[in-house]
Amino acid sequence: MNQTATAYPSSDAIAALAVEALEDVKGKEIVNLDTRELTSLFNRLVVCTGDSNRQVKALANSVHVKLKENGVDIVGTEGELSGEWVLVDAGDVVIHVMLPAVRDYYDLEALWGGQKPVFTPIPGKDWKAV
Repeated sequence: MNQTATAYPSSDAIAALAVEALEDVKGKEIVNLDTRELTSLFNRLVVCTGDSNRQVKALANSVHVKLKENGVDIVGTEGELSGEWVLVDAGDVVIHVMLPAVRDYYDLEALWGGQKPVFTPIPGKDWKAV
């Protein structure tokens, strides 16, 4: 039996898979940042916005499934119960999926060298950071 070893995906490939999974579930304001020059903890940071708790959970699940299907090890997932901010840790790539108010409040892009997106709240729906 001849087994062919498949190379583990690079951090750039993992981030691209995550972005694709987020786009599949209509994630908004997707930002893919290279953090190699800023930290040794991870190479890429992907941040995305979902319009509701349900969508945030669906976006994170889409990322989890897509990465697993492509042989990426998931170190852990946090926040899936509340759905306000879900983090998917894929080792060299960390994916954050957040509600608009939470993303605006924590402003991860500014911490990691990106640009903060501008949010336009849904008319009649009050967004509050908790």
